[in-house]
Amino acid sequence: MTRILAMADEVDKVLYSKECLARLNPDLVVACGDLPGDYLEYIVTMASVPLVFVPGNHDPDLSPRRPEEELAAFTQPFSFDRAGRNPPGPAGCINADGRIVESAGVVIAGLGGSHAYNFGPNQYTEAQMRRRTLRLQVRDRLRRAGNRKPIDLLITHAPPLGLGDEGDLAHRGFACFHPLVRSLAPELLAHGHVHPYGQKPPAHHLANTEVVNVVGHRLLELSR
Repeated sequence: MTRILAMADEVDKVLYSKECLARLNPDLVVACGDLPGDYLEYIVTMASVPLVFVPGNHDPDLSPRRPEEELAAFTQPFSFDRAGRNPPGPAGCINADGRIVESAGVVIAGLGGSHAYNFGPNQYTEAQMRRRTLRLQVRDRLRRAGNRKPIDLLITHAPPLGLGDEGDLAHRGFACFHPLVRSLAPELLAHGHVHPYGQKPPAHHLANTEVVNVVGHRLLELSR
């Protein structure tokens, strides 16, 4: 059994307590977007376990820099890592957006972002997100061809269409997540983006995958 502290969207002050983190005792932390980088850096430091995240629609663009942007970054002092780069994202955390990573023995696939509703970063049309899901499925097939472990957990910012989403475009889920989940077959899908405002949202199921809204924080358990 793997204990996963999953978070999204709302800074939960209770997690600033060392006693709370010790009581939760996670093996892994995942963050599903729209959380400040310094908050994630604090959590990964105090929990002393890996933290894997995807960006939300209110997060900055964390896509890899183009060569000319890397060159420009060298004019900014005090912002380099030991290799002389200026990597995006919170320090000490693993960006799983569009990737499949393994951390704390858990295989995690990630897709950040929401539906495109203005000109902000990390926003996608349904067609754009569908292309991203197809690339992730190709990566999964290549992994499985090499007899690698199957995916345990999918983390997204937005939910699948019709499973805990809302009617407005900004908070609508993605239809393309349905075939993605059926293809990857993770035990759990954790997402944020849709605020429950003090209510505990119900879990949903898509095929054999449990879909959980983790806004604020939720302690999840993987059985496999």
